[in-house]
Amino acid sequence: MAKFSKSAPNFACENRLRRQRVWPVAGTDEVGRGPLAGPVCAAAVILNPDDIPKGLNDSKVLSAKARETAFGRIVETALAISFALAPPAEIDEIDVRKASLSAMSRAVAGLALVPAYVLVDGRDLPALACPGEAIVKGDAISLSIAAASIVAKVVRDNLMRGLAEKFSAYGFETNAGYGAKRHLDALVTLGPTPHHRLSFKPCAEAARLRLPSGHAR
Repeated sequence: MAKFSKSAPNFACENRLRRQRVWPVAGTDEVGRGPLAGPVCAAAVILNPDDIPKGLNDSKVLSAKARETAFGRIVETALAISFALAPPAEIDEIDVRKASLSAMSRAVAGLALVPAYVLVDGRDLPALACPGEAIVKGDAISLSIAAASIVAKVVRDNLMRGLAEKFSAYGFETNAGYGAKRHLDALVTLGPTPHHRLSFKPCAEAARLRLPSGHAR
């Protein structure tokens, strides 16, 4: 398992595998383990070695505008992109860690180009049809994983903004489902929506206090 590096992500892992004639190489990452509402979103990306977008980095260190710009360039240049969602019902049934790994498996399986190897952010390997490698803080090490983190983040943020149009009281457009004050206040006042994770304590407590609203507010 690779260790965290403070330097910007690069293509060294991918190039090492290419020298060993292992190609294509995909990177996969997920976002959304911590929020109280919304799905986990996993993405998988196979970058074009001859056309790697500039400005790729761990999605958490990029501004929203920089992420959107990078997302556009990834879509334009990548050899293959896929994403998959683990909805709240799946998270509640099998727990968020297992649901995240399942989403990564589905994202990789959904790639139009079949990878020979997969670089995975984190400590655990999801179920894969090919060899893979778990890299702690991989989104800060591998450009392929960084690209996947950007795709997953942009897709999930857009989805949460869509939910905000129906469930406006919870502030999903700004908190992305995390436990911000506005969100927690709405949980207490209105109860959880169908998009909340009832296995998470604040949602479970709110559900015990009142029936889920399931209605736009």
